[in-house]
Amino acid sequence: MAPITEAGLQIDKGLHAFVASRLLAGTSVTPAAFWSGLSAIVADLTPELNALLAERDRLQAAIDAKYESDPAIARDPKAQEAFLREIGWLVAAPATVAATTTGVDPEIATLAGPQLVVPATNARYALNAANARWGSLYDAFYGTDLLPDEGEIARGRGFNDTRAGEVVKQVRALLDTFFPLAEGSHAAAIRYTIQHGSLAVKIAEEWTVALRNPAQFVGYTGSADRPETIALRHNGLHMVLKIDPTNRIGALDHAGIADVLVESALSAIIDFEDSVATVDAEDKLVVYGNWLGLMQGDLTASFDKGGKTLTRAMEPDLVFTTPDGKGSLTLHGRSLMLVRSVGHHMFTDAVRDEAGNPIAEGFLDALVGSAAALHDLAKRPGELRNSRAGSVYIVKPKMHGPKEVALTETLFGRIEQVLGLPPLTLKMGVMDEERRTSANLAACIAATADRIVFINTGFLDRTGDEIHTAMRAGPVVGKAGMKRATWLSTYEQRNVAIGLECGLRGRAQIGKGMWAMPDRMAEMRETKRAHPQAGANTAWVPSPTAATIHALHYHEVDVAARQTALGNAVPEPLEKLLTLPLADRSELTDALVSRELDNNVQSILGYVVRWVDQGVGCSKVPDLDDVGLMEDRATLRISSQALANWLAHGVITADQVDEALRRIAPVVDRQNASDAAYTPMAPGFDGPAFAAARQLIFDGAKAPNGYTEPTLTHWRQVAKARVAEPAI
Repeated sequence: MAPITEAGLQIDKGLHAFVASRLLAGTSVTPAAFWSGLSAIVADLTPELNALLAERDRLQAAIDAKYESDPAIARDPKAQEAFLREIGWLVAAPATVAATTTGVDPEIATLAGPQLVVPATNARYALNAANARWGSLYDAFYGTDLLPDEGEIARGRGFNDTRAGEVVKQVRALLDTFFPLAEGSHAAAIRYTIQHGSLAVKIAEEWTVALRNPAQFVGYTGSADRPETIALRHNGLHMVLKIDPTNRIGALDHAGIADVLVESALSAIIDFEDSVATVDAEDKLVVYGNWLGLMQGDLTASFDKGGKTLTRAMEPDLVFTTPDGKGSLTLHGRSLMLVRSVGHHMFTDAVRDEAGNPIAEGFLDALVGSAAALHDLAKRPGELRNSRAGSVYIVKPKMHGPKEVALTETLFGRIEQVLGLPPLTLKMGVMDEERRTSANLAACIAATADRIVFINTGFLDRTGDEIHTAMRAGPVVGKAGMKRATWLSTYEQRNVAIGLECGLRGRAQIGKGMWAMPDRMAEMRETKRAHPQAGANTAWVPSPTAATIHALHYHEVDVAARQTALGNAVPEPLEKLLTLPLADRSELTDALVSRELDNNVQSILGYVVRWVDQGVGCSKVPDLDDVGLMEDRATLRISSQALANWLAHGVITADQVDEALRRIAPVVDRQNASDAAYTPMAPGFDGPAFAAARQLIFDGAKAPNGYTEPTLTHWRQVAKARVAEPAI
């Protein structure tokens, strides 16, 4: 279809209709104002954006040339620091930085808890994330490896009363830990009631006891004598006891407790970026439509389960009677939602400028995402609101240094003007996932000190950029060695220390990265408590169930107290952050190289074949040992950059890569054999997915910043065109 021309822009017809009929319907913003506003933003900010992208290329070229002319500098962090300052890669840190963000919801400003990241292309997943604010602790224990799947407590095919009894035992122990009684144990409780505004727990027929800290009891439903639910608070988070003796599990319980709900995913990032495959206007309309539905509160998703069609919608708030029986307590029923737009390097032909050039996709994402949030900001009390503080939260990924943050700051201000929003309504999340942002983090925060609500660390994208920056310095270590690298531990420490130093406590999230193995919850429970212990008040999890389990860590660790204790922590020296993860040739044994080659090739093929052929941007991809790993473009970036680096330094050869691709493609085909929509790569090895995987490796060294999007987008468009071709 021919595009529609308006305000000097060439606009996809479907997008044009969406804006007029859905996005702006019921708002005070007219389509004409929307498109003229976007046109002005494109005209005014694109030259600066192009200059910043050219600056990325200039800096990388200078770094490459330096490593080639002076190889010794690669292992001399102090000399590197001097050089990086000389070329402008490093900037002078501000003397002081004080975040001044106001109007921030408590889920971001003052509470600590898990965060989900979900693809906006999938309405069901988006709703799962929105509704993951509350999760069943009984389900989390019963349905995962938190309990061994063996012996008498094995899950089996039917309901196992013995396993359920063990679940109850484990959860009672947690109640004793987080909500201890003045005397006795929750394990011995036979009844819960409310007496004179306090929670009373009957342990034996002769006496009752209350909580050791009575203030932890904050509300109930039902009658005081026969409560149906009891709400408890600890470290700012809630648990709700559901009492129903007629329930199958409640009937097994001495006190009739049928479940314990845990306040789980306090926030969720609805993702337009790394976890989606959006390559044209048709794809963008899916993500924009789902985000709009979330902001309007009317998004639904229907799906088949067990031969029945089920429909999912957004959950309501939870309302309790206060302990004195006279008032009410409302607890938010949904995760606070942020939206993640694409990076500065992405452009879309959904809208073209007057000269016919695709416009910056991030400009369009931010304007559409903010316009959708107008519906949320206009809601009345009692409606399904996202932000009660009147803010819109936009996470901006893959920015390189403070000038790029400043451009986003300017963009947000311009969007507020177009939409008639008060200044500083739009809040910014800065993803600390590029090396130049990590090294200049204080300056980046300073560039948006009045909007900052989020910084985080992420091993995968950050490692991909680390490898690409060091592409000409020498061969890098393997993935296991990368996790032990000096720069990585320094990066994690500096992110928290600088965030606290810049005043983010009480205003913003300081986040940690994803747990990538959704089937290994016992291991996650043992490992991920390190995140709140480090002073991070949020961390990413791969599923609502994982959020429920990770929420326990925020009961175990008082993050506010940890941040106070860490408040004067000195950031690790910059030279440690600049220590490149280079390998000694002696470390790169044949066995290690062979294993790394196969693992990376399998990871690349397993992810790319779904992205290119099926348009799936995030999925659980089994590795060579059939362990399911959550994969998105960040995992692809590190795998492709690792192999590109080893190719550049002769650790592996082109023939070895091609042999591995052809040998492992059939393995990936077998792993996907049960998927009726799957297109095998073998034996032809001539499909767009296989071509994309090969290009990502062989062109990885010259891909700008090692980004995978241009290659993926091209081959996805090829695949879509093949499907659209008429049969002859």
